[in-house]
Amino acid sequence: MGAEESIDDVRALWALLEQRWPENIIEPTLARIAALTDLLGSPQSAFPVIHITGTNGKSSTARMIEAVLRSYGLRTGLFTSPHLSDARERICLDGEPIPEEKVLQAWEEIAPYVAVVDANSAADDGAPLSYFEVMTGLAFAAFADAPVDVAIIEVGLGGGWDSTNVVKGAVNVVTPIGMDHRDYLGDTVEEIAREKAGIIKPESVVVLAQQELPVAEILLERAVEVDATVAREGLEFGVLSRGVAVGGQLLTLKGLAGEYDEVFLPLFGEHQAHNAAIALAAVEAFLGGVGALDADVVREGFAMVTSPGRLEIVRRGPSVILDAAHNPHGAQALVQALRDSFDFTHLVGVVGVLSDKDALGILTALEPVLAQVVITEPASPRAVDADPLGAIASEVFSDDRVFVEPDLSDAVDRALALAEESGQYEGIGVLVTGSVVLVGQARELLVKEKGGSDA
Repeated sequence: MGAEESIDDVRALWALLEQRWPENIIEPTLARIAALTDLLGSPQSAFPVIHITGTNGKSSTARMIEAVLRSYGLRTGLFTSPHLSDARERICLDGEPIPEEKVLQAWEEIAPYVAVVDANSAADDGAPLSYFEVMTGLAFAAFADAPVDVAIIEVGLGGGWDSTNVVKGAVNVVTPIGMDHRDYLGDTVEEIAREKAGIIKPESVVVLAQQELPVAEILLERAVEVDATVAREGLEFGVLSRGVAVGGQLLTLKGLAGEYDEVFLPLFGEHQAHNAAIALAAVEAFLGGVGALDADVVREGFAMVTSPGRLEIVRRGPSVILDAAHNPHGAQALVQALRDSFDFTHLVGVVGVLSDKDALGILTALEPVLAQVVITEPASPRAVDADPLGAIASEVFSDDRVFVEPDLSDAVDRALALAEESGQYEGIGVLVTGSVVLVGQARELLVKEKGGSDA
């Protein structure tokens, strides 16, 4: 792969890494990433970790945890995936994507060891390090070099065999678990839960979102097995009240050590309120022993949370909303949030999905809130072609509600035209969803068009 060569441009580095084994394909082994981190001197042990898994809500919860800890004056590292526009979004220092020069410094540090691991793996007839494994190594090296006071690490896929699971989280967080990635994680929610339970480490604190009973039992069994302390949403912590506010919602949260009222969260949807409660409990667990947190500091942290591509309004008149829901569970949460926080009378969807996703389940979940749907294609070799996806959409929507535009720009234009032709003067809008890749493309297109920054 040329891993040992010098790279002096971030775009060239990303192009080099994208030639590697893609992150949507996993092999159940930690051998390669463990070999890399051993050669690097175990940088993931240089800082305390909050480790996060689940099916939906991981990135938003991770960003909330990071923001509140940063409001406490801690230097933070944040590793999330996938990215929307720029791979630097995956590795953040103090709430900002890692600067290009620091990416290159981290690559210069790890590149020789990546080459060694690749060579050793090849000698054993194995595969080289994957894209995600190398990105994980980059993040660990960057966080250790910073250095950070705490790293919030989101699992890429699954849990036990995920490359991030070489960390030992002081706090482990499990957001709601549902069906996704069946090819790798299992055909039942119980199988998926067992894989995700693999991040729960001995003598850690595990913060659990509300789960289906079979999932909760599996997670609790793992916690008992490794002597982890458990904090459960709905029992030890939770959402006491929430109300819709301009630009988000106003919450009263019950934490592990106290209650916090008048917490403004600039994100929409009841699911984000629950993510906030999970994040608060994780912060309290991490800062354990200090009693109730300073409510003003908590409010400050939540008020500065952003979660791009999650019910994000990127245009008004008519409104265009982006949401990265990419499985039925996420689509259901999206629908509930739209009903809860918006007053659309005519909403047009722009939907594209990847081939390993449940397209029928996503479209079925979205149908009740969409007057019409424009089917398109994410810019990915894994994208479902627009025509067959349009045929699936026709099984859910009547034919006169389905339109097909393979090009995203054309699809957005068609959706805007349909919204404006509806005869409504208020409450019209466009929703782009179904794929993180698609939302990333749409964000680049629409944010650049309006001359905004890609925060």
